[in-house]
Amino acid sequence: MLLAAASAAFVAAVIQRITGLGFVLVLIGPVVLLYGGREGVTLGVLLALVASLAAVPLVWRDVDWRRSWWLIWPGLIAAPAGAFVVRVLPDPALLLMIAALAYFALVAGHLPALAQALTGRSGAVAAGAAAGFMHVASGLSGPPLAAHAVGDRWPQRSFAASVQVIFVAFSAVSVLLRGLPALPSVDVTILVAATAAGIVVGSLLVRFVPAPTARRAMLAIAWAGATVVLVRGILALWS
Repeated sequence: MLLAAASAAFVAAVIQRITGLGFVLVLIGPVVLLYGGREGVTLGVLLALVASLAAVPLVWRDVDWRRSWWLIWPGLIAAPAGAFVVRVLPDPALLLMIAALAYFALVAGHLPALAQALTGRSGAVAAGAAAGFMHVASGLSGPPLAAHAVGDRWPQRSFAASVQVIFVAFSAVSVLLRGLPALPSVDVTILVAATAAGIVVGSLLVRFVPAPTARRAMLAIAWAGATVVLVRGILALWS
């Protein structure tokens, strides 16, 4: 189980470094399958914090701090609502919610109306609040942020750098609200090391692996993972 989780964290971190997004989207299926909905997401947001912290020094110069701030503060305000939903939902409903958010993350980029609705300062506030809620609830905060970036014509290089800072903020508050995974400290250390190693390897591969290739791998893994979570949620309802 630990080897499978470490491998998933490593691959997710490599893809995150190459594409700028997708860490939790790639990781969510394996960790929920291995550890369950609550523990899997708790582990996922902790490792997302590690991945983003490792990536920030590599992209520091391209961060747009003003734009980042207008996404971060609404997300921090909305984050406790995500924690509340996680506390009150039974496990089957939580799994189904995670699956629904994962599918939304996969199709959001094909919804032009979403990008058009999340433009300007008001769009940033709405996108940030939605992302903060989703990050605490499932770790899947990328879609509203990416939709805002598209609608606001945010240059890709700057957005990919800035979103690492945003993920650090959202992951940190998620860890505070959700707590640490109830796993042995040795296991957590190994998973953190696998994540950091994935960022390093991704930094070495970024010049050789085309971003579209990494994105296709991310989507294939994410679709499979979302389906696994959905099936687990349905089975949990019947049990």
